[in-house]
Amino acid sequence: MTGWAQRLEALPRLGLVVEPTPLHPARRQGAGARLWFKRDDLIPAAFGGNKVRALDLVMADALDQRADTLITGAGPLSNHVRASAAVAALAGLACVAVYWGAPPPRAEGNQRLARLFGAELLFTGETARDSVDAALERVAAQTRARGGAPYVVPRGGACPLAVLAHVRAVRETLAQCAALGIAPDCVVMAVGGAATLAGWLLGSALFEATWRIDAFSVSRPASEALQRARRLAQEAAQAIGAPEAIEQVELRLVDDFIGAGYGLPSSEGQEAIAAMAREEAILLDPVYTGKAMAGRRSLLARGAYDDCRDILFLHTGGAPALFTAAAEIIP
Repeated sequence: MTGWAQRLEALPRLGLVVEPTPLHPARRQGAGARLWFKRDDLIPAAFGGNKVRALDLVMADALDQRADTLITGAGPLSNHVRASAAVAALAGLACVAVYWGAPPPRAEGNQRLARLFGAELLFTGETARDSVDAALERVAAQTRARGGAPYVVPRGGACPLAVLAHVRAVRETLAQCAALGIAPDCVVMAVGGAATLAGWLLGSALFEATWRIDAFSVSRPASEALQRARRLAQEAAQAIGAPEAIEQVELRLVDDFIGAGYGLPSSEGQEAIAAMAREEAILLDPVYTGKAMAGRRSLLARGAYDDCRDILFLHTGGAPALFTAAAEIIP
């Protein structure tokens, strides 16, 4: 085992992820490439998802640093904030969650769960997403002034440890594929803060995966999402002394399925959610996976996967977002 691989394996974890998470084929396959689901939504803790996978490493680091308060933030329907509040509760830490915008008339979905898990919810009062960043530092300073020991997780959880959690996921998935005797030609995923994409790009390079990654942005232009993913991948590679080399991974980054904006359901996404629920009894969400599946379905209809035998869809969770007023209209 190489030095970077040893360092990756030695990273402390809380043990929240029962590895491997399920990998199974779609039950109602149509013509063309076979579709497989990587079910990170079935991670046991707090509705699961890619954010819990990342927090498995992040929270272990917080405990190593003897933190007593986890401070993080994102948008009002954030999977990351919900997962952070839950994992903080499991670890016995206080949690302060900072959202951009103003408090809604009623807490729904992930925000309601974050409150249920005991997080203190704060709002910046500004519509700009980056208003959360300065607020996190203010809350951390206030916590220190009271004698507390804060641990700040960047907005949306986008940090090197999160990336490395997804590098581990690539290794896990490749082992599952080998056991099943399949070699996916393409991995389909949603992209928000880009930590998951960064991890899959870096992991695919390090473990020499031959698949292409089709990433569907849900929040920002493709060029910006790629810039973020490259930066995060570089930081994560440096953390374990690994070569970055993500340029060797074939990537198609698409920003045509964002719809009206981040966190706002799209008609295509809602149609994809309904189709997967009725065909596979799998629940996607309107913020991330629904839009990624909409992209995959659209590209499939255009023949973009005619050269593929197997396609892997990374199910990153997010089902609580279905239980909001904005997501009530399903075809």
